[in-house]
Order: sequence, then C-alpha cells, then structure tokens
Amino acid sequence: MRITFLMPSDNLTGGNRVVAIYAQQLMARGHEVLVVSCAQDRLGLREKARAVLKQDWSRLRQHDTAQPGHIAQSGIAHKVLERPRAITAADVPDADIIIATWWETAVWMHGMPASKGRKVHLIQGYEVWFGPQVIAQVHAALQLPNTKIAISSDLKRTIEAQLGPLGITVVPNAVDLQQFTAPARSRQPSPTVGFVYAVAAIKGADICGQACELARRELPDLKVVAFGADQPAAEVPLPADTDYFYRPAQTALKDVYGRCDVWLFGSRLDSFGLPILEAMACRTPVIAVPIGAAPELLGDGTGVLVAKESPQAMAAAIVAFFKLPAADWQQRSEKAFEKAHAYSWSDATERLLEALQA
Repeated sequence: MRITFLMPSDNLTGGNRVVAIYAQQLMARGHEVLVVSCAQDRLGLREKARAVLKQDWSRLRQHDTAQPGHIAQSGIAHKVLERPRAITAADVPDADIIIATWWETAVWMHGMPASKGRKVHLIQGYEVWFGPQVIAQVHAALQLPNTKIAISSDLKRTIEAQLGPLGITVVPNAVDLQQFTAPARSRQPSPTVGFVYAVAAIKGADICGQACELARRELPDLKVVAFGADQPAAEVPLPADTDYFYRPAQTALKDVYGRCDVWLFGSRLDSFGLPILEAMACRTPVIAVPIGAAPELLGDGTGVLVAKESPQAMAAAIVAFFKLPAADWQQRSEKAFEKAHAYSWSDATERLLEALQA
C-alpha cells in the first residue's frame, strides 16, 4: 500500500517516535511510506521578548535552531513544508491510506479528496492541553468521519466518556526490543532512581524531582538520573547532584534506564507513557501515577501505582521500594522485563495493518 502520515512538525516527542517506528515497520513490510510535516515552529517576537525578560536562554536556543526529530533521524521519506501552515491536498501524493496524527491534521485531512487515500486518525492523545479555547475544535476533529485508532484503552475511555461511542480501535504502543533491553542485574548498593525531565508542566518532572528530594530524607545516599530534550530551567529545578543527560543519543537511552533501580513517571497528562515501557524493557521497575497506559502496564503488580500529583506519595513509594529485600527487587525487575518483551512493535504493526486493511 501507499501510506501517507500527516504531522504538525517533527520533534523528539513520544508521539513522533511512534510515527517513525510505524513508518519503518511498514516500509520493512514492503509498503510505500511518506511523512509530510510542517516546518518547526519558531518563537514570535512577543515570545522572544518574554524569554529575554525572564532570561530563559534555553528556550531561545531551542527555538532558534531547528533540532532534528525522530522522523529526520529515521531515514523515512519526509517532506517538510516551508513554514508552519495547514497541509493541503497539493502537498501530498495520491495514496491508498492517509493517516492524521494530531487533531489539526485530522481537520486538514478531512478536506482532501478520496484520491489521497482512505482517511485514518491515529489518536495519540486527548489533545486539549492548550486550554478551554481548543476543546470544541478538538471534539469536532475527533467526531469527523474516518477510521479511528487509539494508542491505549485509557485514551479511548477518556474520549468516549466525553463524546460517546466513536468506533475507536485500540492498538497499544510497544517498545523497540532491540533498542531497549538490558542483561539481568542485581539492585545497586546505592539506590538510584531516574525520570524524564521536561519543562512543560503536563510532563510532571517537578513531581518526580520533589519526590526524590523528599525520599532523600530517609535515603540520603539516593542517586538521581534524568534525561530530556529541554535544558534544565529554574522553574522546574532538578534535584541536587542529578546526573542529567541532555538530548542523549537514542542508542544511549537503554544505558540511562539500565543505570536505575527504579524509574519514575509523574505525568499529569499522557496518552500512553512510552518511558514506562522502555524502562521495563531495560529491567527497571517503575513507580507511576495512573495516567495513560500505566494502569494496564503496572496494575498487576509489575510496578507501583501512586496517587496523582503527589510527590509525597511517590517519595513514600521510593522509600518502600528500597526497603524491599533484594530478591523482591529482582523478581520485579524480571517481571517488568518479561511483560515489556511480550509485545513488540512488530505485533503492534500487524494490529495496525489489520485495522487499515479492514
């Protein structure tokens, strides 16, 4: 089949990683795949002025220089528009399938002729993050006539609780089992935890950071590891002496996960939470809030679920985890590894193809 993906921009978010992996998997099966995206956003004059006043130099640097995203790094055929704007029918080739990956791209896709392909909406989030002013638009986009595929059962429930049944098929995300893996190991003498750092409040890095500081009251030798696509900012401080990896190479991520005894996931809003699965695939048990796929991945005791937006609850779970006998940690580590390795991107792609072919 000829398959076109529509994306608002290329970046290093989990959603873009998912598109890149699906595109690679589909190409490996002989399908012709093209990703069409807008140019990356730049800060406007007002936003630049605010950043200068706040001395937010990291934000200025990140937006002044376009950073290659997951699509650019994947080797997939990629057409980038000259600026951020709506993708039109003239920008995409005729195809068998066209897949929107964000609510705005679903709206753009809806206006395209049938020659551009059967219309599919890959729903990667309940995308109302920018506030009440976009809710009506997001809801309208979700109700457009097309084939709808969501990346988790929790996401489907969230959307249909608002809009009623929409005929959404669930195809859960997986993890690259060659990129994310680790040999069996023992718990380290010095307890070590890790998390993904981001300035955006919805990612919950502040919750994870505060939990680490609180846990250190009982575990003074607690080490902290983090990685992220943002430079650390004063408004979301990292715990003291954090070993931070800024934009690490994708091939290095398994080593970051593998350095940790426990991984933390504190997101306020997430449709899946790929770092949960990536950490598990590297034999690192996870302490997470019940957001995205966390209840499905950890609810059977594979990891630990804690209350939302509670650094205190997460800190208590960290302390409790390191008070477990070493054998219990080993059992959790093996269980996490086995669960993550039981479902691959190859499996997910087969399920995606079933939905597309249907």
